[in-house]
Amino acid sequence: MKLETLHIGPAPRIAVDHAGEGPLVVLMHGIGGNRRNWRDQMPVLAAKYHVVAWDARGYGDSDDYEGPLDFADFNRDLLRVIAHFGVPSAHIVGLSMGGMIAQNFYRRHPEKFLSLVLADTRNAFQRHNGAEFLRLREAPLLAGKTPRDIAPGVAKALAGPNCPADALAQLTESIAVLHKDSYLKTLRYTTLIDEAEEFRGRNSYVDMDSIRVPTLVICGTEDKTTPPEMSQAMGDGIPGAKLEWIEGAGHLSNIEDPKRFNEALLGFLDSLPG
Repeated sequence: MKLETLHIGPAPRIAVDHAGEGPLVVLMHGIGGNRRNWRDQMPVLAAKYHVVAWDARGYGDSDDYEGPLDFADFNRDLLRVIAHFGVPSAHIVGLSMGGMIAQNFYRRHPEKFLSLVLADTRNAFQRHNGAEFLRLREAPLLAGKTPRDIAPGVAKALAGPNCPADALAQLTESIAVLHKDSYLKTLRYTTLIDEAEEFRGRNSYVDMDSIRVPTLVICGTEDKTTPPEMSQAMGDGIPGAKLEWIEGAGHLSNIEDPKRFNEALLGFLDSLPG
């Protein structure tokens, strides 16, 4: 696989890895991740598709940004990425926060989708564990700790009980290299998103019955952050959605069981017409 890294402007520049040829597939990481979380998916997809993995603004090698987070900025960034590659639409794959971004992007730009893949994510704003989520992540950082300090504990909370040691190490390092200030902005915004002006009067990122593109929902059966019942609700609520379970995996099912995840993702994409 010939992998190329680009920085797509204007500021804040968005860092992406891309490889392969064919229909565009865009991979979006979770709140504690970066584009390297997709390293086990990139070569498999690049054999048949033009695959792109981004660092969201304020993550990885993408630029930080001034002021508070505006969730709509992710939409504008994703529009820039798709336009850069000269295509009108793409297969959009979002894990955790990436899945929330993907749903909100569909609400605003459904014409940009060839298909939608939602992995270990949720449709509703409400977290089942919001207070605990912030306590484990935000409070230590506000008290002066670094992302590297909290990484081992956060990684263990995200991983399933049978997470391989190398997968846990990859997840831990992903959290350790977070941009502290940008991470704090994203933590606070996504946990309290129903208070944001853009989402007043809503209780979800997109109305599930409005989705009209082929959709795959993937979830680890041991996901404690976005539990399986949240994925089941999306599988039931999105017209024609296909639901795949990654047995024994936790919240980062693509890292914990890449073989099974890749089979589900590639099987779905290959089944689509054109």
